[in-house]
Amino acid sequence: MPNRHRFILAGVMGWPIAHSRSPKIHNHWFAQYGLNGAYVPLAVEPGRLEAALRALPALGFAGCNLTIPHKEAALPFLDRVEAAATRIGAVNCVIVGKDGELIGRNYDGFGFIASLEEAAPGWRAEAGPCVVIGAGGGARAIVHGLLEAGAREIRLFNRTPERARKLAEDFGPLIQAGPWEERHAALAGAGLLVNTTSQGMVGQPPLDLSLEKLPESALVADIVYAPLETPLLAAARELGATTVDGLGMLLHQARPAFRDWTGVMPEATPALRALIAATL
Repeated sequence: MPNRHRFILAGVMGWPIAHSRSPKIHNHWFAQYGLNGAYVPLAVEPGRLEAALRALPALGFAGCNLTIPHKEAALPFLDRVEAAATRIGAVNCVIVGKDGELIGRNYDGFGFIASLEEAAPGWRAEAGPCVVIGAGGGARAIVHGLLEAGAREIRLFNRTPERARKLAEDFGPLIQAGPWEERHAALAGAGLLVNTTSQGMVGQPPLDLSLEKLPESALVADIVYAPLETPLLAAARELGATTVDGLGMLLHQARPAFRDWTGVMPEATPALRALIAATL
């Protein structure tokens, strides 16, 4: 049970950080659950990351989230990194232990899978091949989440094929890294399509992908949440496919972090979604 008399301090480290929606998400939960605490943005320059992390215990922080450009850079500065974060190669949540130990976790995969299950109750990762576009940090977290959820085949495509091959080598034989030019044909028979790149984000060109061979029964997800409906999701919706925007992943990855710091596992309610959507 949470100690409601303790002031709980948490935040998010990034550079820049003013755009982050995380303070609004977590402070909404502090109010909703009647907890005494605050979540603040922490603008930390890359060269000062280690000092900032080491200062967390002395400043009374329960922990923090990490965002660009600190997710990978933080790994050597933590006392303990849990298995999922080690395999993904990135940390998005830091917990300060009772003795000041800094523990690193990654909840991006959890957030992604939870967003799929929310949008499509009954969805199963093993139901059909998963096609993942991109091979960056987001792709690594999502591939890990899909494997944990039971995916049996993941078709991976990236403009730089070497990165896709490296990801496939890191995660094992269920990942098939294909040439970029074969991405269109690989949608045949797919049960899930995921865009993990920034293509389709405000200010970026749309993802160059033909959905001609995509089954109508497929689930189509995009980790981009600004805009909520990317050109990829709009095209998939026109085909009759169920779509999942990136806001669900953002909300759901925050839930276990809040739980780690406060002892309360919060809900990603429609009211919270509307609150954050209004800021996009």
